[in-house]
Amino acid sequence: MLGVLAIIATLVALMYFAYKGVSVLVLAPILAMAAALMAGEVPPLHALSTQFMPAAAGYIGTYFPVFLAGAIFGKLMGVSGAAAAIADFVAEKFGPKRAITAVVFATALLTYGGVSLFVVVFAMYPIGASLLKKADIPKRLLPGAIALGAFTFTMTALPGSPQYINTMPTVYFDTDIYAAPVLGIIASSIMFFGGVKYLNYRANMMQAEGEGYGDHDDGDLHLEDDNLPSFGLSITPIVIVFILNFILTNWWFERPSVVDKYQAVGGSINGTWPVVIALSVAVVFVLISMKKFIPERNEKVFDGSVGALLPIFNTASEVGYGGVIKSLTAFATVKSGLVSMTIPSIFKVGISTTLLAGIVGSSSGGTAIALEVLSEDFLAMGIPGPVLHRVMLVAAGGLDSLPHCGAVITLLAVTHLTHKESYKDIAFNTILLPILSAVVISVFYLVTGIY
Repeated sequence: MLGVLAIIATLVALMYFAYKGVSVLVLAPILAMAAALMAGEVPPLHALSTQFMPAAAGYIGTYFPVFLAGAIFGKLMGVSGAAAAIADFVAEKFGPKRAITAVVFATALLTYGGVSLFVVVFAMYPIGASLLKKADIPKRLLPGAIALGAFTFTMTALPGSPQYINTMPTVYFDTDIYAAPVLGIIASSIMFFGGVKYLNYRANMMQAEGEGYGDHDDGDLHLEDDNLPSFGLSITPIVIVFILNFILTNWWFERPSVVDKYQAVGGSINGTWPVVIALSVAVVFVLISMKKFIPERNEKVFDGSVGALLPIFNTASEVGYGGVIKSLTAFATVKSGLVSMTIPSIFKVGISTTLLAGIVGSSSGGTAIALEVLSEDFLAMGIPGPVLHRVMLVAAGGLDSLPHCGAVITLLAVTHLTHKESYKDIAFNTILLPILSAVVISVFYLVTGIY
């Protein structure tokens, strides 16, 4: 009982203080030790050293190259004027009244193209900020727009999404990334149209009250529209990332000769390598082709690399907290309690997955736990594998975005905004809409049997 109370109390504290702006770099280890102390299973310092730090260090070891390359890429796209040139082109095509729709669409395109969610955040910030600035739409809506395009339908619902989380259930349920296409399209439509409608409503309301873009530190942006690279040159780095990532992921690192080479030395293919290589090539392209648009290139690369540190350490600290929580005996009690709920099976799948994602602050983390410990129970319910695949993922994209979520904290850090300024709009798009979508597709399947 004390262990369950420890999980609940520290999770609530983590969400509350993260929302209030207290650094999770400090919060997460303190609350992880507090959970260990309350549970009484291991000494707090032991939990810090043997559970928290390995989990955090493991995350950094896996994802630091992605954050580093993504931050430098985003920085150079901003200061070179490439992001502004793309924003000008998109604004001209969509019109200033559809700036938010343009941000969501561009973000979704990158995400569905296979670019890592964290990289999309870095890449879209300067483009999105430029678009909203030109339309004089409050900047505090930008995180909600990027989150809608990256963290919702393109991540969990849209059939064929190459994002890692969409591949996770395939091994357990014998499905593929196109599982339950009808349910996926329904969920995607709810999230996309509902989110765009909400954000545009919020923008119109704020502008009617006299609120514009606002006074923000936009040092990452190129603000002189008379000295911009052409749209063709500006979009080329993104095309490079898109194409190279696709080729490396679906061809080069799938070749038996390449796989055998790594297996021969006791290793395996790392899923982050394609995007790191693609970003690195794009960075070199920007430095060479846009040399005249980037003053003090060494300084800008340094600033970009430093800009990667806070987001990855914030996220790693959250992962460390999750590592401690998962090690508690009470966590197994929570999991078994979820399975024994007396509700229709399809809702049990969604509720258990989203609750696990909320506890660990990660959709992929919650899905991994649910698949590991509950997949056999889910299959025993008689629900088709494709339905389990899609319902689980859509639900996992719900409570994962609570205030302590590492992706949310990274998004706010990159956009230079706070929970108080922007979390309401993030939450609507990444919690309310995915949960609503999960309920709708579950009911649709129960009523029609179509998936």
